[in-house]
Amino acid sequence: MQGFATATVYEGPLAEVPPDGLRKIWLWAALIAVGGFLFGFDTGVISGALLYIKTDFGLNSFEQSSVVSVLVLGAMAGALGSGRIADRIGRRRILGLEGLVFLIGTVIAVLSTGYPMLVVGRLVLGLAVGGASATVPVYLSEISPKEIRGRTLTLNQLLITVGILIAYLTNLAFSGAGDWRAMIGVGAVPALVIVAASLWVLPESAAWLAARGRRDEARRLVASVTNGATADRLLDRYERDRSRRDDGRTGWRTLLGADVRPALVVGLTLAAVQQFGGINTIIYYAPTIIQESGLTASNSIVYSIAIGVINLVMTLVAIRVIDRSGRRPLLLFSLGAMTVMLALLGLSFVAGWSSGLSLVCMVLYIAGYAVGTGPVFWTLIGEVFPPRARAAGSGASTAVNWLANFVVSLVFLPIAGAIGQGETFWIFAVIAALGWVFVGRFVPETKERDFTEVDADLRSRFGRRAPAGTG
Repeated sequence: MQGFATATVYEGPLAEVPPDGLRKIWLWAALIAVGGFLFGFDTGVISGALLYIKTDFGLNSFEQSSVVSVLVLGAMAGALGSGRIADRIGRRRILGLEGLVFLIGTVIAVLSTGYPMLVVGRLVLGLAVGGASATVPVYLSEISPKEIRGRTLTLNQLLITVGILIAYLTNLAFSGAGDWRAMIGVGAVPALVIVAASLWVLPESAAWLAARGRRDEARRLVASVTNGATADRLLDRYERDRSRRDDGRTGWRTLLGADVRPALVVGLTLAAVQQFGGINTIIYYAPTIIQESGLTASNSIVYSIAIGVINLVMTLVAIRVIDRSGRRPLLLFSLGAMTVMLALLGLSFVAGWSSGLSLVCMVLYIAGYAVGTGPVFWTLIGEVFPPRARAAGSGASTAVNWLANFVVSLVFLPIAGAIGQGETFWIFAVIAALGWVFVGRFVPETKERDFTEVDADLRSRFGRRAPAGTG
């Protein structure tokens, strides 16, 4: 995400956007967020497909884990590299390129004749997933008026959870025939939607156009959803603000300053805790985990749909309450609930409880995660960094998030096989508990605060004085 602008050209009142313009913005937002849908679908569909892939290709536990985790490895590279490309060719073109990469990866995976080719397909899909995880939020922020920017950004998070749920339903639809190729192949449809939308429907970001000196094109775009006078005024303001923000430091170098360090510690730690708390062991391996408790593969897929539904429902709850309750209370409640449910889930396997109790623990764990730790992390990394370091700080946090995701998805099955599934979930419970302590001590509240207030709280928690002239 290095190099992405964080401001949108449109900063005026929503009243200046006529109904036709608002409908146009929501159409653009919905099409852009299809990238989030594919993020969720391609990370979730492997959970059911793996039950049949491991039989067809005779995969051992490490090979199964690598089929899952290689996507995450590709996503790290995609997230880190997409920012520079997007700054060169624009948001619309990078999204279309990511849709094409999604399509290529899907075709390779579907046509795989063995483990090596499947790994290549999943790696290519990972490049697209990582690129989308960086591109979609920034693109949404740059085409949205500030009054609805929160809702358009949460549209991305919502579409990720919808993608996961659709992946589970797709797995169910083809589980009778054990057709894992069809499960993965469904992802080609939204990939084609992204490519088509980028070619014929979506506009370029006005912020990107203005930053490249293409003022006339940026003006026409803003005027298409407002009017000419408003477009001129807003572009003038954007150019003034942009010149004030330019302090000579760019990219990753902004993260080296002492004034940025507390925010960086918060961003990187929350990125790691979100993943090392075990969420993607459930998202990726839910049917496999449930199957271990005594259910058949088909029934495991059916029950995993409950996990997808609760993930979606609680994400909707989070969207509704995050600006009412605040970030810290949601995070503390979420991590507390995750700790308890992970401990009970581990106990259910160690003590040999029924599969129904194990499923209840998994569903309640997902509910606790989806209402706080999941969405709040992505909100906070956009709020705790100084404006000049926001793109680089978010990029670094995202890269650590994908790295932690990769480690957990790669080692879960081997570790669970070595020490037991129950004991492995207890490790995740300890990490969630440590995350709860960290949030209580170091994470500031950002609700309804400007950056100066957030920075003062952050420095107080880390015992640092604010140097003169910062922020």
